[in-house]
Parts: sequence; C-alpha cells; structure tokens
Amino acid sequence: MSNIVSHPSQIIVFAVAVFIMLYVDLKVVNQKSQLVSNRSAAIWSLVWISVSMFFSAFIYFTTRDTYGIDKFAQFQSAYWIEKALSVDNLFVFILVFNFFNVPREYHHRVLFWGIIGALVMRAIFIFSGVGIINLTYLPDFYLSGRPIKINAVLTLFGAFLIFAGIKSWFVNKDDDSEKDFSKSPGAKVVYRFFKVSKEFDGDKFFTVENGVRVATPLLVVVAVIEFTDLLFAVDSIPAIFSIAPDDSFILYTSNIFAILGLRSLYFFLANFIHMFSKLKYGLAVVLAFIGIKMVVSPFYHISTILSLGIVAGVLLSSLAASIFFPVGNK
Repeated sequence: MSNIVSHPSQIIVFAVAVFIMLYVDLKVVNQKSQLVSNRSAAIWSLVWISVSMFFSAFIYFTTRDTYGIDKFAQFQSAYWIEKALSVDNLFVFILVFNFFNVPREYHHRVLFWGIIGALVMRAIFIFSGVGIINLTYLPDFYLSGRPIKINAVLTLFGAFLIFAGIKSWFVNKDDDSEKDFSKSPGAKVVYRFFKVSKEFDGDKFFTVENGVRVATPLLVVVAVIEFTDLLFAVDSIPAIFSIAPDDSFILYTSNIFAILGLRSLYFFLANFIHMFSKLKYGLAVVLAFIGIKMVVSPFYHISTILSLGIVAGVLLSSLAASIFFPVGNK
C-alpha cells in the first residue's frame, strides 16, 4: 500500500490559503490583544468554514475524473469529525483560562500559538501514522472465497475508539472543573526550565523582574493548552484514519482547516456553552461508530458517504437535544 499523491495544485492552493488566512487573522484583524466580540467570532467562524468548503470543492474538481466524489466526501467527513471533536476540546480550554484567570483579551494570543503547535503535531502524527499503517497490513486470507485484508494498527485504533466512545458517554465533564491545571505536564515543563512570575505582563510570554528575565503565567497557559491538544489528538487522529488511511494529504488538510477556525469558534462557544450540554453523547456515539467501522472494514465496507450522513445525523441530533432539553430542565 502507498500514499496517494496529491495534485500539485492542491498543495499550492492549500499552502497559499492557510498563509493568507493566518496573516490576515494575526496582522490585520487581531494585531493588538483585545476582546473578541460574538459578532466578530461568528463572522470569522463562518469565514474559516467557507474557506474550508471552497477548498473541498477544489479537491472535487481536481480529482473527480479519477476518484469521482470520493475524495470530496473523505475531506468533508474528516473535516466535520475533527471539527466536532475539537468543540469538546474547547470546553477544556475554557476551564484552563478560568483556572489561570487569564484576561479575555489575551485568549486569542494563547490560542494562536497553541494552534501553531497543533499544526506541527498534526503533521507528525498524520504523516507518520499513514506510513506505519502502510507497513502493518497482515497477510491476506480468504473468507467465503473473498480476500480479506486486516491492518493491525487500524484494528487497534478501532478497538480504542470503541472504548473511548463508551467511556465518553459516562464521563462527567464537571469533574474537569476541579482539576488543578498547574500540575499538568505542560505546566511542569515550564516550571522546570523557567522561573515564572506571579503576575501577567500584558500579552507577553517573558518579562523582566529585578533585572532577571522570567516567564509569565501566559507561557504556562500555552504549555497547558499544547499538552491538552496533544491528549485530544490521541482520540481525533485515529478517528480520521478511518476515513482515508492511505491519503495523508486529505487527512492533514481537512484536519488543519478544522483546527484553524477553532480560535474564532472558541470565543463564540465561550458565551453559549450551555447550548452544547448533550454534545458529549453525540461525540461518544460518533467515536464508537468510527471504531466499529474500522474493526469491521476488512469484512464489510461502510461507504464514506454513508459514514458522513451518520456522523452528521448524530451530531445534529445531539445539538437539537441540547437546545430542546437544556441543562436544568427536568
């Protein structure tokens, strides 16, 4: 098995789109640390989603002669799975910011550098993961006269996601509100290598106290966010491998477009977190479904289009349940 080689124009368009959007976001829209309004957050969330959808359309038009609608459907499936799982992770980010009492006008800077780190981690996980998957196919065997290809890594990922889905259904998210994030491995790394001041100094990561250069609590927060995202990737990356295990380009681009819009989405969700009270159940079902799909794929193929429909239906149902049966209602 080998990675599917992407069209050169796809790579160029992807790189240019990401560079332009990051430049506009950092240098034009958010040049100074400031509060992000709900209106601005909603607009930029829609902008990022629109850019992602245009890119998926571009993938369709450049691959339809060879793959038909398959690559478009794979991008859409991986994108929305990652986006939905990312929403769950944003709730933890809210708790981290509250724990460290980070002023809201500095949240954007922390999230920006957190996402830059995620770009690197996703590249390592996805490209190395596809390479490992290509090396772990077991010898073919026949069942009822049909050749069966089982991949050891994908099967393990599937079993893990089934377990993660069941665990997510029963886990109490309120327990995280009692967590001491200053003891996170990310925070410990900063405390190990730097002296940390007790006070923020604007949106700076380093400052000078008594003639000595020290880290600010904002650097600690970035480290905690990075470690939290690393843990989150343990669930999300195996999940998208079920979509296109041999196409690192589809997996990486869909993943990156999904997380690049998280900063804007974060500010919107922070004020409407109560509207997503049932989302954890939808995500639990999605994880379990993806896990089952990966385990049974050698024996029964569930099409990408059908998978996309099931994932979308489950997530929309959980959002509808959150709206019609909000927390506090009997």
